Amino acid sequence: MDMKNVVGLFFYLFTILILIASFPLPLSAGGKPFPLTSQQRVYIPAYSHIYHGNKETPLLLSVTLSIRNVDSENSLTITAVDYYETQGNLLKHFLKESIALGPMGSERFIVPQRDTSGGSGANFIVEWHSEKPINPPIIESVMIGTQSQLGISFSSRGRAIK
Repeated sequence: MDMKNVVGLFFYLFTILILIASFPLPLSAGGKPFPLTSQQRVYIPAYSHIYHGNKETPLLLSVTLSIRNVDSENSLTITAVDYYETQGNLLKHFLKESIALGPMGSERFIVPQRDTSGGSGANFIVEWHSEKPINPPIIESVMIGTQSQLGISFSSRGRAIK
C-alpha cells in the first residue's frame, strides 16, 4: 500500500470517528435524563497514548480532564481527582484540598503529552458532592496528539460507579 492510500485511509477513519463523536448520546438508558443526585464517584477513560500502524507505534497524547457543573442554580464540591495507570495503580492525586465549583462553572486537569506513565488504559476517578440533589456534572477527558503529519483528537465521557 503506497503512502497516498495510507493517508487517504487515515483521513477516512478519522472522519468516521468525528462523525460518531458528534452524535448526541442519551444521558441514560432510554434517553431519559439522569435523576438529580447529591454525590457521585465517576470513572473516566483516558489515553496517554494510542497505537497506530502495523508495528503498533505509540502516538503520545495530551489529556485534559474537564469537570462541568451543568446545574444553573447550585454549586458542587469536587473532593477527589485521581489518575490511574493501565494496570490500575494510582499515579497521582490531583487535589490537595476540595474545590468548590459554582453553578455552570468548570474545572480542568491536564496530563502533558510527554507523560506516558498512564499508558493506553489510563483513567481518572472523580468524586464530588453537593448540599442538595443537583443535575450531575458532565465529566469527560479530551485527548489530542500530533506526530509528523498524523494528528488525532477524541473524547471519553465519564460514567458514575459505586
